[in-house]
Amino acid sequence: MNILVTGTGGQLGNELRRACEGSGNRFLFTDVKDDASGLETLPLDITNRDAVEMICESEGINVIVNCAAYTNVDAAEDDIAFAQLLNCTGPENLAYVARKRGATLIHISTDYIFGGEGCTPVREDCEPDPHSVYGSTKLAGEKAVKDSGCNYIILRTAWLYSPFGRNFVKTILKLASQNKSLKVVYDQVGSPTAAADLAAAILHIIESGQLAKTGIYNYTDEGAVSWYDFACEICSAAGSSCRVTPCLSGEFPTKAARPHYSVLDKALVKETFGVSIPHWKESLHECLKALGY
Repeated sequence: MNILVTGTGGQLGNELRRACEGSGNRFLFTDVKDDASGLETLPLDITNRDAVEMICESEGINVIVNCAAYTNVDAAEDDIAFAQLLNCTGPENLAYVARKRGATLIHISTDYIFGGEGCTPVREDCEPDPHSVYGSTKLAGEKAVKDSGCNYIILRTAWLYSPFGRNFVKTILKLASQNKSLKVVYDQVGSPTAAADLAAAILHIIESGQLAKTGIYNYTDEGAVSWYDFACEICSAAGSSCRVTPCLSGEFPTKAARPHYSVLDKALVKETFGVSIPHWKESLHECLKALGY
């Protein structure tokens, strides 16, 4: 099969590139700009439908994996039009071309489509209630994909981190190296997810021949933890002497609202695709090793 990956310069795109080494399928990695020095990356702007159609036609694409998104949660509150363009119009274009070609679209979504006011793991059929522009535009992207009539698999994930790009793990490591103590919120709970684990799950779905199982699925690493506890584990595992103390979200107000509880129920993805999901702590230690800790 010929598989097109968008947003290769991001965390998940980079991990997919690593995960597919040795695959019998042909992967084409694309991004709006080539930030992957020394690695082949084709230019593609997913907000340009003609460009998407052209590359999919010329390369005989059977599967599209959309890792491209506007993910700056706070900036999206002021940059609504661009967030809508990347998070809704882009997926709509990919879905249109996928339907036209009879291809499958694997689209990545987020826990931010939910309000996060509950206290039990959120199932796929729970009612969305986004409290931010980021969440609203990602939900609009989901709807555009579903309404397109293409064969799709939507994977909702959360708290992604990796050795690539900017993320919570790398931020904490940097701050811990510069400070004797840190305050981190403890009233937001979720499931830290290594982008490598999500990439492995995507590759499993593709290569095990399960692309016809259209629907929406949750995927995060196993376990639940607050940002405070996550930061404590990062510092401990990295051998940092920085002291981490808990605080309330109100002490660090942000422009966009964050879900207070966004643990996703993963029973459906495990039952449907037979994926094995690691615990977040195990995967964190693997990521830290890759970062040299």
